[in-house]
Amino acid sequence: MKSVVVVGAQWGDEGKGKVVDYLAGSFDYIARVAGGHNAGHTVIIGKEKHVLQLIPCGILRPRQHAVIGAGVVIDPGALVKEIETLASAGIEVKGRLHISNRAHLIFPYHRELDKAAEVARGANKIGTTSRGIGPAYEDKMARRGLRTCDLLDPALFREKAARVVAEKNRLAKGAYGADIDFSQEVEETLKQGEKIRGYICDTAELVNHALDSGKSVLFEGAQGTMLDIDHGTYPYVTSSSATSGGATTGVGVPPTKIKHVLGISKAYTTRVGGGPFPTEMPDLDAQAIRERGKEFGAVTGRPRRCGWLDLAVLRYAKMINGIDSLVVTKLDVFDTQREIQVCTGYKYKGSPLDEMPALAEEYEKVTPVYQTLPGWQQETYGVKDAAKLPKAAIDYMRFIGDFLQVEIGMISTGPERDATIVPEGTLLARWL
Repeated sequence: MKSVVVVGAQWGDEGKGKVVDYLAGSFDYIARVAGGHNAGHTVIIGKEKHVLQLIPCGILRPRQHAVIGAGVVIDPGALVKEIETLASAGIEVKGRLHISNRAHLIFPYHRELDKAAEVARGANKIGTTSRGIGPAYEDKMARRGLRTCDLLDPALFREKAARVVAEKNRLAKGAYGADIDFSQEVEETLKQGEKIRGYICDTAELVNHALDSGKSVLFEGAQGTMLDIDHGTYPYVTSSSATSGGATTGVGVPPTKIKHVLGISKAYTTRVGGGPFPTEMPDLDAQAIRERGKEFGAVTGRPRRCGWLDLAVLRYAKMINGIDSLVVTKLDVFDTQREIQVCTGYKYKGSPLDEMPALAEEYEKVTPVYQTLPGWQQETYGVKDAAKLPKAAIDYMRFIGDFLQVEIGMISTGPERDATIVPEGTLLARWL
């Protein structure tokens, strides 16, 4: 049984899309486990660029099956648009895309309430994308959400939606002073839902049967460990489980069926939105990295905050996820650096910290402990052979692996699918 969970080991945007796409050809099923259309995975194949928000990027392979699990929240309009975009690029999804009948739906009113809540926070904004993700998960946990299975019975859907809409109208006016009537959105959502009915099924049954039959499954996470609702820098987090544990609940497979966890990290660190970021670079340094690394959101276009590699974060991510192989992406972005700072731990009020702070207010005040490593000041863009990397770049990879006591299973030297190094003898080399 070959079953692997791919997780972001930082604050998201680590390059999971490229890694999943690279590995997808060696797996039968690729399953998305959590998040919504706020998570963009960019895949570059030759001269073509694909940005996927909901559908697992395994769909770009000709024979693989793509699964959207129960842990995902789905905006029907966004999903239909994504299917149509793929079709216009000559990528057929019929018979290969499977949507969980237990996945919750995002309504237009979720987006409006998301925006209103963020405005109401004023200076305490958390940096939401305002795409309705949080409010949809909120309704899910409050047991008032509507799911894809509801779309299969239009009469029942209208009956359930009418009750929820009446509540949302009262909430918009009472809490946020917004006089909005959401009634028309029921028919709009139902109309979009008609276009995805043929893909809806029991994906837990599908994936478990596939594993029991000897098929291989690659579980694709969204966001990153430090944005996990339980283990991230709360409240500056997403609304779902972004760690490896989320794969079991998000798809509906027992943890005993998941054999490996693959963590993804950039050669540096980025995060989007508000919240603690101990290794954040000064503006000029961050701007240079942002321009070289094209650090702008694939979905939102927002500029990402940039910082030095934080091994304290990666050590935490390894523990929480059980990472047994690490992928390092965007190594080439450091090609012009004369020196590289690496955070090896934190101090708080002058004393070393052995644990990741739970309080964001405390985390904001930690002091990073840095070690300086030499840069290589040579071009690594597109290198496909580890032996052709500069010695300082190899030493940088070795330093990361030795510190974390984990193998470096893959090195990405560019956004293209083939700008990839997979060292011999690693887990990834055996999977491919």
